[in-house]
Order: sequence, then C-alpha cells, then structure tokens
Amino acid sequence: MIKVINKNKSRLKRHKRVRGKISGTAERPRLCVFRSANNIYAQLIDDNAKATLASASTQEKDQKGSGGNKEAAKKVGLAIAEKAKAKGIENVIFDRAGYLYHGRVAALADGAREGGLKF
Repeated sequence: MIKVINKNKSRLKRHKRVRGKISGTAERPRLCVFRSANNIYAQLIDDNAKATLASASTQEKDQKGSGGNKEAAKKVGLAIAEKAKAKGIENVIFDRAGYLYHGRVAALADGAREGGLKF
C-alpha cells in the first residue's frame, strides 16, 4: 500500500521548527510569506508585541490581476518594502514559512530587496 504524504502538514512541521529559532522585533520584524494556489501574501510581524506592522497581497486593489505568478509576487515584494519604508523599517528577518526558496517565494524576496529591505 502506498502512503500518501500530506505536503501542507510537512510544510507546517518545517515552519514550526524554524519559528522556534527566529522571531521578529519592532526594530527588525519578521517578513512572513504565505503562498496559496491563486495568491501570495506578505506580512511584517513584531512577535514581541504580537502585532502585524504592515501587509501586502495580490488581493489588494492596486495588485489586482493574476496573483499566481512570479511577476505578481515581485509586485507584492515591492509593495511590502514601500510600506516598511513608510514606517521606518529597513532590516527584516525573512520567514519563508516552510516553503522552498524558489519560484514565487524567491520572486517576492527579490522584489522586497529591490524595494530597499535588507535581509
């Protein structure tokens, strides 16, 4: 009998393991990425205050269009970098949330770096 591997369960296990080692502060928040089949989301999180400082996604009005491709992910990275700069944040900790650093996740990171974030 072939055992089916639940990919999301494995991803959440990886994410939990990494989250035990990293956390965001007000000076250096955590840039967390969530990737669904049709959209991609990014948040700047201060784990000490348990607060979201800024967020961007492909579902925002200015980001409408195809959300499931690398170009849209890069736009989200630029948008989150712009919102971070407006709040005076330039250093972040990148949290890929258990996803491979490839494709849309890497495109979002490249967009955030182009926007001026350092990680």
